[in-house]
Amino acid sequence: MTKSTVLITGASAGIGATYADRFARRGHDLVLVARDKARMETTAAQLSQETGVTVEVLPADLTRPEDLAAVEARLREDDRIGVLVNNAGAGLGGRFVDQSADAISGLIALNTTSVARLASAIAPRLAARGEGAIVNIGSVVGLAPELGMSVYGATKAFVLFLSQGLALELGPKGVYVQAVLPAATRTELWGRSGADEASLPPMMEVGELVDAALVGFDRRELVTIPPLHNATLWDALDSARRAMLPGFQTIHPAPRYTAA
Repeated sequence: MTKSTVLITGASAGIGATYADRFARRGHDLVLVARDKARMETTAAQLSQETGVTVEVLPADLTRPEDLAAVEARLREDDRIGVLVNNAGAGLGGRFVDQSADAISGLIALNTTSVARLASAIAPRLAARGEGAIVNIGSVVGLAPELGMSVYGATKAFVLFLSQGLALELGPKGVYVQAVLPAATRTELWGRSGADEASLPPMMEVGELVDAALVGFDRRELVTIPPLHNATLWDALDSARRAMLPGFQTIHPAPRYTAA
C-alpha cells in the first residue's frame, strides 16, 4: 500500500525537521515548508539518501500572503498529501506592554492564521476521501497564563481549541486531528525570540518530544502532552470543561449575579 505524503511546515530545524526525519524513516514521501531553502535542501538530500523517500522543498514565509497561498494550493491540489503537520511557529520575547503592534501581528499571522488556513486548505479533500490526518503543534503555555507569555500563549490556546473543534467535525468523516502540546523544548525558537540561551532551564530534547508525539499519533490521541506524567490531570480538566456545558444553555444569570 502506498503511504501518503506528509507536508510539514517549519521543517528547516527543530521539531519540524525531526518530524521530517521520523516520517521519512516510516517510508513517507515529504514536502518540507520553511523560509530557509538551503537548509531544507540539505535535509532533503540527506533523508532521500538515507531512506529512499522523495523529499520536495517548498520555500515559504507563511506570514506573506502570496507564500501562504502557494502552500494552500499545494494542499488543495496534491492528492498524494494525506498528512499535514502544522508546526511553523514563533515566540515573542518581553512583556506585552513592550511588544510592538507589528511584532504581535506577525506572531498571530504565523501561529494562528497560517495554521487555520492550511488546515482549511486540506480538510475538505481529506474529508471527501475519508482518511488523513492534521497535526497541530500547540504548547502547554496555551493552558498557563501564569507563565506571562500572553500573546504567544493566546495563539497556542487558539491552536488547541481549533484542533478540538476540527476533531469533532472531521473525526466522523475519517480524518484524525491531533493537538500536540510541548513544554519547553530545546529548539532554535528561544534564541530567535530574544531569550538568553545560556540562562535557560533544562528542557526536553526535541527527539524525545517528537517520538512521544508520534506515540500519541499512532494511538490516535486527540490531545498529546508529552511532559504531563499524570494524564488524569488532563482528563479531569477536560471533564470539568464538559460538565459546564449544560449551564451554558440556561437563559437567566446565575443567582450570584442577581441583585441582593
